[in-house]
Amino acid sequence: MKIGIEGQRLFRNKKHGMDMVALELIRKLQETDHVNQYVIFVKPGEDEGVLKETSNFRIEKVEGGSYPLWEQISLPAAVKKAGCDLLHCTSNTAPLYSPVPLVVTLHDIIYMESGYRRILGGSGSNYQKFGNIYRRYVVPKIIRKSRKIITVSRFEKKRIGDFFGISGDSRLAAVYNGVSEHFVPVTDTKELQRVKNKYHLPDRFFFFLGNTDPKKNTKGTLRAFSDFQKQAGSDIHLVMLDFDRSELRKILESIGDPELEKKICLTGYVTNTDLPAIYSQSDVFLYPSLRESFGIPMLEAMACGVPVITSDTSSMPEVAGDAACLIDPFRPEEITAAMVRLTTDSEYREKLIESGFARAGKFSWRAMAEDVLAIYRGIGASLNNQENR
Repeated sequence: MKIGIEGQRLFRNKKHGMDMVALELIRKLQETDHVNQYVIFVKPGEDEGVLKETSNFRIEKVEGGSYPLWEQISLPAAVKKAGCDLLHCTSNTAPLYSPVPLVVTLHDIIYMESGYRRILGGSGSNYQKFGNIYRRYVVPKIIRKSRKIITVSRFEKKRIGDFFGISGDSRLAAVYNGVSEHFVPVTDTKELQRVKNKYHLPDRFFFFLGNTDPKKNTKGTLRAFSDFQKQAGSDIHLVMLDFDRSELRKILESIGDPELEKKICLTGYVTNTDLPAIYSQSDVFLYPSLRESFGIPMLEAMACGVPVITSDTSSMPEVAGDAACLIDPFRPEEITAAMVRLTTDSEYREKLIESGFARAGKFSWRAMAEDVLAIYRGIGASLNNQENR
């Protein structure tokens, strides 16, 4: 077969979760599949060196305006011109009119769920709000048209099946994400110091990947950290990634603790290769999201030997197993109590670290790629059978 894979945002400098999943899928397919031909459709960008062509993998740079215009107009035209037999769209949406059979990875459907929209109160950036409107329009239509719908956990598979009334549909498959091989404990003192200097890290800190997406529970986490500081009087800081300082100040004002800013380090964007050294220097990794379909950062932290606090909701217990401290993310006092426990109970802390190494080892990108390749082959066999009738 000639398989097209959509990777619109792979060449942008600031890649996020879905981009990294698509990138790891392609890299592992390059290692494991030397039979099928692949065309990777990307939008031109600054980070073109992140992916290389091989004998059976060709990169097709496609121009085309905004995300929706690129996806709905430029991508189908490029797929047709390339003569693909199959198109895999990797990031929740897809063309409404694909010229070839379609596989779509649907990471989550939180934007479809009225219950969570009420909880989140319509917050988030304008970009996020527009993206959710676009998904609510596109996703129900592509669900009906797709040959296979891949999601990333049993929890999310059930949510999608129940929501769209396709619970027993063989087109719906759960394929777990993985952990990249470079997520290991960093012990090299020069590397640790380099990363510490680069991002101005404090000596002791909790690490939190909060952003403006309401599901990340940034306000609840900051309230919990505020209470932790009041209870423990600790020298531990909070390190957050690419977060706007003015937004941070608004949240701190709303929780009544503007002085907490002195205990918070905003790093700006962190390259993926620097993350292991940040995890390795942190005391605890915080992942108390309101809703997740998988939760790759939990496994990254575990693989780096860091204890994890995460939520007892959605997919997080499924992915974390018994290797994390589970809390109710809607109760900041539980997050605070977990912070206190993991900084005072060394036996419990070591138990989570040991369990975390074992848990992270159960997830790999190679296994994910093999499962996806089996899906491609199944569709190819079905197409051949149709042709031979």
